[in-house]
Amino acid sequence: MHAHPKPSPEAIRASADRTFGIEIQALQSLRGRVDARFDQAVGLILDCPGRVVVTGIGKSGHVARKIAATLASTGTPAFFMHAAEAIHGDLGMLTGQDILLAISYSGSAQELITIISVAKRMGTRIIALTGHPDSELARSADLALDAAVDQEACPLNLAPTASTTAALVLGDAIAVACLEARGFNREDFARSHPGGALGRRLLTSVADIMRSGAALPRVAPGTLIPDALAEMSSKGMGMAIVLEGERPVGLFTDGDLRRMIAQHGDIRALPVSAGMSRHPRSIAADAPAIEAASIMDAHKLNQMLVLDGDGLLLGALHMHDLLAAKVI
Repeated sequence: MHAHPKPSPEAIRASADRTFGIEIQALQSLRGRVDARFDQAVGLILDCPGRVVVTGIGKSGHVARKIAATLASTGTPAFFMHAAEAIHGDLGMLTGQDILLAISYSGSAQELITIISVAKRMGTRIIALTGHPDSELARSADLALDAAVDQEACPLNLAPTASTTAALVLGDAIAVACLEARGFNREDFARSHPGGALGRRLLTSVADIMRSGAALPRVAPGTLIPDALAEMSSKGMGMAIVLEGERPVGLFTDGDLRRMIAQHGDIRALPVSAGMSRHPRSIAADAPAIEAASIMDAHKLNQMLVLDGDGLLLGALHMHDLLAAKVI
């Protein structure tokens, strides 16, 4: 490579603007070519009893890997098969129950042509995604999607840029159409992303993070305020649960304590029932923790009880528990 003067910021930004313009134009053109073949491709995938096997090589292979990952994470069983590895053994991944989504802009990648000839003998349905609808790949497939672009963003019109963007977006469009047709929702997404923030928020239940047993601050209605404060301090929840047996009849919080002092002054001889908040809010143990967070936020609560179907105490939540579990 020859050394060249460093381009000015204006030249760099102009280059970026040209790239954006070329790729946006490519997508606008692609949008206008979505037709019945796209509908048929989505229908084939929705009816597929096996998996969608996405294959490609070179830059198309990178796009294929991403499309497979997007399909798999949005309700369509799919995986990536590298075209070069496939003809050296990995083709055993493919079955006649699957759909092969083959991506090649030229439509002439020899590895893909070889794979398709084997797939056809298996009875595998084949969808080609190519920029040349008259290519050997397109002619060999059951269905060919046209992802042609007028030009690459590369000034030499050589490096795959606009063409890979078009292929990627067309793959996203297929995945989203399938997602919507399947009624795939946030909970489904969370189940396939259990390690992510959304998965953690939607899959964590109240039972997973609530405090229970000896960790709960428990007092009877007749407990004197000093004893209730000792129980509150030992359990560190900023409250005491007032119970008759295992049935909560009230909640005594730091706020209730301040209100009692303001009203009565010396409260040492008073029972906790004299200042407790009656009918405290509660939630079921199997409810999503994010639901508890929403209720607590809406009502400005720091604590909430967890009850069973008969109204008996199972546990309690503190806002800090939700923060520690990264639910909020």
